Amino acid sequence: MKIAVLGAGHVGPVIARLALAAGYEVTIAGSGAPSRIEMITEFLAPGAVALTAADAVADAELVVLAIPWHRFSSLEPGMFAGKVVIDSMNHWPPAEQPLGTSEEVAARLVGAAVVKTLNHVAYQDMEPAAGRAVGLAGDSPAALQAVVEFLARIGFDPVPVGSLAAGRLLEPGSPLFGVAARRQEIENFVKEQS
Repeated sequence: MKIAVLGAGHVGPVIARLALAAGYEVTIAGSGAPSRIEMITEFLAPGAVALTAADAVADAELVVLAIPWHRFSSLEPGMFAGKVVIDSMNHWPPAEQPLGTSEEVAARLVGAAVVKTLNHVAYQDMEPAAGRAVGLAGDSPAALQAVVEFLARIGFDPVPVGSLAAGRLLEPGSPLFGVAARRQEIENFVKEQS
C-alpha cells in the first residue's frame, strides 16, 4: 500500500518515518513546491519522496491529512475520491459546533472514506509507537480495517471507537485528547459515552 502524507510540519514527518520503517512506500507534500520541503524530508523522513499534494495523492491508497486545519479548505476535494483518508487534523471549534471535524472533512471530500485517528496523540509521543493505544472512528468498515492494519503495522494498538460522529471523543476537550490512554481506558470511556 502506498501512503501519501500531506503535511511537512511536526506530525507529517513522524507518521512518514513510522510508515517507512514499517516498509511502506511514502510520499510527502507540503503547502508549496516539493523543492521547498526536500531538505526537510531528507533529514526528517529519509526515504519519503517529496511531491505536490496532487501527485502524492494520485498514486496513494491511503492519504494522511497532517496539515493545519485552516489549510484544509485549500485542498482540491476531487483528488481524494476513492481514497482512504486519515484525518489527523485538529480544530478548536465553538462549543455549539454541530459536527466533529472529521464529519466536516467527510462532507467536503465526497467519495473518500474518512477515518479519524492520530489527532489525539502529541507528535512527540508518537515515536516509538511501541503499542500505544490510539482511537479511530469511521463509517466505512473497509476503510476502518485498512487503517487498523496500517496503525498496527506502524506500531500502534488501534482501538475502534465507533462511527465518524464518535470521532468527537478523540477531539480537543475530550478526556482522551493528549493523554497516553491504554486500550482498556479508551474502551471504558467509549462505553460510558454510549
